[in-house]
Amino acid sequence: MMLDRLFDSAKRSGRQKLANNSAVDLSRRSFLAAGCLCLGCGLPTASFADAPMAKGQAPAFYRLMLGDFEVVVLSDGTNMLPATKLLRGDPARLEEALRRNYLGALVETSHNSFLVNTGSKLVLIDAGAGSLLGPNSGHLLSNLRAAGHRPEQIDEIYLTHLHADHIGGLVAEGQRAFPNATIHVSKRDTDFWLSEANMRAAPAEAKRFFQAALVSITPYMEAGKLVVFDGNAELISGVRAQTAYGHTPGHTMYVVESRGEKLVLWGDVVHVAAVQFADPSVTIGYDVDAVEAEHVHELAFADAAENGYLVGGAHISFPGLGHVRRNGEKAYTYVPLNYSQGKLGG
Repeated sequence: MMLDRLFDSAKRSGRQKLANNSAVDLSRRSFLAAGCLCLGCGLPTASFADAPMAKGQAPAFYRLMLGDFEVVVLSDGTNMLPATKLLRGDPARLEEALRRNYLGALVETSHNSFLVNTGSKLVLIDAGAGSLLGPNSGHLLSNLRAAGHRPEQIDEIYLTHLHADHIGGLVAEGQRAFPNATIHVSKRDTDFWLSEANMRAAPAEAKRFFQAALVSITPYMEAGKLVVFDGNAELISGVRAQTAYGHTPGHTMYVVESRGEKLVLWGDVVHVAAVQFADPSVTIGYDVDAVEAEHVHELAFADAAENGYLVGGAHISFPGLGHVRRNGEKAYTYVPLNYSQGKLGG
């Protein structure tokens, strides 16, 4: 009798628990159903839009190995280039090329410099605009430091030419920004841009180019830190100057080679990649000799396409590294370098 009563009690208790569980399950189902109709109704909400917008990029440098050399691309920033105003070519074709590449009359143009570490020398190729072109450029020194180097470590600086956006960063607050560096530049460019007679004879709108050259180069010249070369020249083992006259009287490319790998740093051979690779005849209003500049386009594109080496452009979208592929008899395609994380762990 006692066992029977205990058994009956247990059955009644089990039925009550089952009923309670069913009620809980029903309550849960009802809540979930309500949630489907109004997800989060009555619940406290988190706002993810309260964080301020950063409105800026990370430090801009890109590192790669070229044989035994380490090359670091350093961004000096960007500026808006009035492409349809400055490019010289058929206006309809220019506008079509820009539109085809989702660009407009104003093209945001990169300013790239290149640091070559040979293992024994730190060589900077072009020095950015410094304070000469406004707040969107002049970031080379901060990006140099972000990449792990200091201005006083730079041994030599090779200039492609003496336009403001390549030399303004040589000077900071009237002093040499790279106190231990020796400047190397084509004699043709120093003869032209450092000439007071040429500056006096230049149109008013062009005088600023001469003034920028004088301000940027004079501190190094006075310190005995300016070396000029003429024509093609071997500067250090693995780096040589190659003439590319036209954009300026002494415009120069630099060829970097190590263990069979080759990188040609073009300077201002290209200003608007979306237009000029497809049509090498397009020049820019800044070219001192447009005929020579066009000839350089044709030679540089053809050689890069035929031989397959890497090229670097001062005004090609950062990091400005890639290859050139022929696309017809006198047309080319630029192929940006595939991004690499680099060699990690030694």
